[in-house]
Amino acid sequence: MKNAAVLSAMREFPRHEFISENVRPFAYDDRPVPVGLGQTISQPYIVALMTELAAVGVAAACLRSALARATRPQCSPSLAQNVYSIEILAPLRDRAGEILARLGYAQVKTRVGDGYLGWPEAAPFDGIIVTAAPPRVPKRLKQQLKVGGSPVFPVGRFDQELEVITRAAVGFSEKSVIPVCFMPMTGKTDQSR
Repeated sequence: MKNAAVLSAMREFPRHEFISENVRPFAYDDRPVPVGLGQTISQPYIVALMTELAAVGVAAACLRSALARATRPQCSPSLAQNVYSIEILAPLRDRAGEILARLGYAQVKTRVGDGYLGWPEAAPFDGIIVTAAPPRVPKRLKQQLKVGGSPVFPVGRFDQELEVITRAAVGFSEKSVIPVCFMPMTGKTDQSR
């Protein structure tokens, strides 16, 4: 981790707000923590690494949304610094939406939906961070990137790798970063087995 903006946002973000009372003592440990309904908030190191790799670290709102984990973030640090975040489970989206509103993160737009399909009407995005592992990189998400934009995905069913993809004027470049272990992505991805 070298990006000062990412590190600063990590220090400032109230991660404990998104975690149940019974596990709040573990909110800032460098490990995943349960948020309910069989889901977890990713460990801080991985969230920061993914944000830095997506080249949107200067957009603190994106990091804040990613840390919330109640959503599958897709970040667009436009002039308005909007962040678009999708959660497949309505109760988690509702809870995250309430917390984000209470904390004043009006730039974070959330909705219930299938992260595998993305948010095409808000595209193109400068970066996309996916916090659940599809078996392969979803083509639809790659197509929702601006040229030069980078999505960061945990990819794989069992042996997962953190992948960084960069959209060029023609095609994409891909790079594997480190082995990871994320919750599997559900939704349309289930139909692609």
